[in-house]
Amino acid sequence: MKARIKWIEGKTFMGESGSGHAVVIDGPPESGGRDLGIRPMEMILLGLGGCTGFDVVHILEKARQPVSDCVVEVEAERSDSVPRVFTSIHVHFVVSGDGLSDKQVARAVELSAEKYCSASLMLGKVVDISHDYEIIAATGEAG
Repeated sequence: MKARIKWIEGKTFMGESGSGHAVVIDGPPESGGRDLGIRPMEMILLGLGGCTGFDVVHILEKARQPVSDCVVEVEAERSDSVPRVFTSIHVHFVVSGDGLSDKQVARAVELSAEKYCSASLMLGKVVDISHDYEIIAATGEAG
């Protein structure tokens, strides 16, 4: 796996993945950026959310669960001093589908966190990561 990050100007960079996808990376104006793109630490949270979301949906589909949507909300706290590392991360799954099994959703979240999600397992070695979930019927009623 490879990535290439090219400096454009100021604090703006263009990141390109080995698979050929690009993203603009920039900082806030108070740090010399122009706010043209995502922050580097935000990208870490997006990677974590994408990785674990992929796992949860895949596990639920393999279990023949009627999953129709999955939103992963990731919230992190950072140190006040430099380096401003993450001190805690919370991952909240909002899984939708009619007739979803609470037991199967809980199992999918647990398996992703403890066995399959490379990002969770790697980051979990240096920061406390917690997980929870809610199930919403596809008709919009909380379950």
